[in-house]
Amino acid sequence: MNRLVVGTEVLVIRGNDKGKRGKVTRLLRDKDRVVVQGINTVKRHLKATPQRGGGILQVEAALPVSHVQPIDPESGKPTRVRAKVDGDKKQRIGKSGAVLTVVKES
Repeated sequence: MNRLVVGTEVLVIRGNDKGKRGKVTRLLRDKDRVVVQGINTVKRHLKATPQRGGGILQVEAALPVSHVQPIDPESGKPTRVRAKVDGDKKQRIGKSGAVLTVVKES
């Protein structure tokens, strides 16, 4: 089981964006990296094509998984994650004992 899933709210604990919060938008498991909404933005220069115009875009770059920590829903502080098995369900639990749930946005 992974400590991070898409939609988890995380806190950046290292790097230029240290202290900022955001939601996980993508997990790159093969590279052990994560993309967080609004964090680690870089500028991409796009050449104009017949389908779209060129320009400079700001996009989120991937961060190492070790540079972010999930936020405990009860205390609002960063927490480590453990697994708890209830029957045939696995749940992610924070230090306070709260279940780390993910809100699906539609």
